[in-house]
Amino acid sequence: MNLSLSQLGWQAFFQQQLSLQEFEQLNIARVIAHHRNEYVLASEQGKHHLPLTVALPAMTIGDWLLLNSDGQFVRLLERKSVFKRKAAGSQLAEQLISANVDTLLIVSSLNQDFKLSRIERYLTLAYEAGVDPVVVLTKLDLCDDAEDKRRMVQQLDPLLIVESVNALDDNSCKSLLSWCKPGKTLAVMGSSGVGKSTLVNTLSGENGQKTAAIREDDSKGRHTTTARSMHFLPSGAVLIDTPGMRELQLSDGEDGIRRTFADIDVLAKQCRFKDCQHMGEPGCAVELAINSGELESRRLANYHKLQAELRRNTSSLQERRAKDREFGKMIKRLAPVIRHNKKGY
Repeated sequence: MNLSLSQLGWQAFFQQQLSLQEFEQLNIARVIAHHRNEYVLASEQGKHHLPLTVALPAMTIGDWLLLNSDGQFVRLLERKSVFKRKAAGSQLAEQLISANVDTLLIVSSLNQDFKLSRIERYLTLAYEAGVDPVVVLTKLDLCDDAEDKRRMVQQLDPLLIVESVNALDDNSCKSLLSWCKPGKTLAVMGSSGVGKSTLVNTLSGENGQKTAAIREDDSKGRHTTTARSMHFLPSGAVLIDTPGMRELQLSDGEDGIRRTFADIDVLAKQCRFKDCQHMGEPGCAVELAINSGELESRRLANYHKLQAELRRNTSSLQERRAKDREFGKMIKRLAPVIRHNKKGY
């Protein structure tokens, strides 16, 4: 895999972080895969395998880093953007999803799996990362009310870009090529079985991603992608495919929620009380909008849900970080004593 830096998605944002000496003497590489014990990197010199050690910073697919002539890690470049979530389950940790993405393709099928609240969750993730979202509604060929559902998504934000496609049809997907420009990096996210891998195969012009037919009993797709992968499109763009996530718990997203629910934020400024929670307070402009039909009650309910989730996860993660810092300080205090005891022994 000998790809040029431009084919790997190199941009001026990263070039500006390098000194002339670094540019001339070090190798620039990008993380194209993250396995249990190693990072897989691609550079102009070919593919590299970097063993995962505690000395390395946490990295993810899409990251840029510098290597010396021996292939050893030198430093991680500042990220242009990063997607992250709270680790699944009860684990109190933050998990990186992908980095240095310009456009997020939020994939949702037009069949029974269609959910506006789920799209809002991915929009929050995109806006918090500072990435432009494009909602891609798939399985156009299997849906009779595609235009009605497209309008429902568009009502979330008049400026939101929404595309309806048949992911199996090259011509149907041509509308997405305007975001697949040379040097740009896109990521595909969505639930399992919505057609992400099919879309990746069509845009890349190959069948590298495994796909499966939908289940006949409920029209839901089958989970096929098990790991994040990077693809290099004929247009010169880079595309990151991600497996469907059963849990996409927000770990950071106050600005993302505000941007996703901008209509509620505007209405909230008209409430009688500045700290109005829109839960029965007198003079609440948000609830008035729901009663008049201007705002959907489902949307407010999801707004409350995401805010509560964010508060809970942020508090838990901050508590975990505080404990980790205290543990680190304790180890530093005990280190001289441990060394002294070893010498005495």
